[in-house]
Amino acid sequence: MCRIAITGPPRIGKTTICRKVIESLGCRVGGMSTSEIRDGDRIGFQITDLMTGATGTLAHVHASGPMIGKYHVNLTNLDNIGAKAIERALDAELIVIDEIGPMELKSGRFIKAVEMALNSDKPMLVTLHQRSRHSLAERIRSGFEVIEITRENRDTITNKIIEEICKPR
Repeated sequence: MCRIAITGPPRIGKTTICRKVIESLGCRVGGMSTSEIRDGDRIGFQITDLMTGATGTLAHVHASGPMIGKYHVNLTNLDNIGAKAIERALDAELIVIDEIGPMELKSGRFIKAVEMALNSDKPMLVTLHQRSRHSLAERIRSGFEVIEITRENRDTITNKIIEEICKPR
């Protein structure tokens, strides 16, 4: 079973790598992805269910909810789109979770959904917040192949990840 976690500093290209891997594979992918919401500057993050295409605001500077930095986390969308996407992904061939970080770890349902995925026999590709020391992040670090994304490897690492995921087991 192939399990890869990619990590690195903010804006290094972790989400871009996940998207390229998803586009290159011919299998049924489930899980969730995040993307920036910009209005000139970054003002928030959107969350997307990879199987259904459902989207919502994960966090925003002008919202309510628990704060991480300058962003307020939308726990309703995190539970109803993000966690639900991971739960649904248990029926997919590959589970992708972009990202497991401080915002997402504010949700108990999200944590439970990730734990369910970890307890499955499904291959997984996750992006992991570089500095998180949450017990779930540590479990992933100890059980996954962890790849640090750098400026030097970010343009070539996608093919390595695809080869690992597609390698016969």
